[in-house]
Amino acid sequence: MNGVRAIAAVVAACALAGCAALGGRGAGGARPAWELPPPAVIEAPVVQPGRLHRAQLENGLHVLSLEDRRLPRAVLGMTFRRGEASVAPDRAGLASYTAELMKRGAGPRDALAFAEYVDEIGATLSVFADWDSLSVVVMGLSRDLDRLFEILADVVLAPRFEPAEAERARGEKLAALERAVDQPETLADWFTYAAVYPGHRFGLPLEGRPESVVVLDAELARAFHARVARPNNAVLFASGDLSAEDLQAHARRLFAGWRAGELPDAGGPPPALAPEARKIVIVNRPDLAQARISIAHEGIARSAEDRIAASLMNSVLGGGGFSSRLFSRLRAEEGLTYGVYSGFSLRRQPGPFFVSTFTRVSEVRHALDLLLAELERMRAEPPSEAEIAWAKTLSVGSFSMNLETSDAVMDGLVDLDVHGLPEDSLDTYRARVRATTAAEIERAAREHLHPARAAIVLVGPAETLAPQVRDLGPVEIVEP
Repeated sequence: MNGVRAIAAVVAACALAGCAALGGRGAGGARPAWELPPPAVIEAPVVQPGRLHRAQLENGLHVLSLEDRRLPRAVLGMTFRRGEASVAPDRAGLASYTAELMKRGAGPRDALAFAEYVDEIGATLSVFADWDSLSVVVMGLSRDLDRLFEILADVVLAPRFEPAEAERARGEKLAALERAVDQPETLADWFTYAAVYPGHRFGLPLEGRPESVVVLDAELARAFHARVARPNNAVLFASGDLSAEDLQAHARRLFAGWRAGELPDAGGPPPALAPEARKIVIVNRPDLAQARISIAHEGIARSAEDRIAASLMNSVLGGGGFSSRLFSRLRAEEGLTYGVYSGFSLRRQPGPFFVSTFTRVSEVRHALDLLLAELERMRAEPPSEAEIAWAKTLSVGSFSMNLETSDAVMDGLVDLDVHGLPEDSLDTYRARVRATTAAEIERAAREHLHPARAAIVLVGPAETLAPQVRDLGPVEIVEP
């Protein structure tokens, strides 16, 4: 009770004094902090001078180090500039399968012994693949730097690919895919990829499908590793409590004898127009009361010259959360959904642009009409000055928040390396955002939004959905 009285007293005192924290005016009628404009952005390099170092070994291995002595920890890693995009469609999932096997035994130790070797020093090992890269990352205390480098070198240079582990990993992967079929959002993603990119690797999910995963084995993983694991196709990186000299000394000791080879194929480009005409796919799930909705077509590459203009346009459209046009229209005004999102999947080759949401089965056509109308409106009615100013503030603010740690900065630097972007791209990003013009954003909307020929994928009861959308284009009904 005394605590309640104390809180009441504070509230009363603040009310009498006009405390800004409770929404009133401060002394002299000052506005509360959240009504004030954001402070000016300070232009400065993302990394303080002298902390970031770059080098390259004679075999082509790029070396990046970012010194941060605040904590006695270190993060080491190796990233190869090839991933799932370089895999044939009938082997979809091979890169992530290979990544999984690489941590199940390496060097002189089998899977159990290797896991114990990592755990002995409290280290963490991760191996993962995305569309354009395959990465090995090991984290631990800087006092164990020699052991951390040994672990990294074993995984990179000498994964064991034991048949028993390969069979076990394949079974786990198939079980995960079987469980995923029960998720409407996953089904929407899978069938959207297939509708936009039939026959191309992008037409299958990153993790593959059961029919491609079931054939994977240790030899295929070994061959994929041999193809991509070359020093001239890799970047070695480290951040934390170590010096550039530490990293380069270990790099030369462990990796200088690694022989360069022919760069592996990165995978063929997807069709320039994908799809060429509107198509509607209904994934039949009679049990659903809410339907998933996806609208998608080809997008842009990570290195596209107008990627910032396209990103700002998309923030206004549907990528900026509660203040975006799609969110305002479908949720705030119409009450059709709890969430709606649009975005570009930026890869080495142009990935898809997509819009995703869900609504009551009976409201699917209404929601679709609004989504398509907003896409057309963005092409015809470009963002206002206020919308652009808000999108730029959001972009610059989120960029800064996403680079608050040395590990995050290093992730950004490695991403630039993988996609062949200028080394100073992080330092110049905020200035490039502010310099983007309304005309550039308008042009990005016209060139990168194509609702008239987009693929529309619905997940729900086909018997109810099909009559709602037959006049929008040809309809295909498929079973999950």
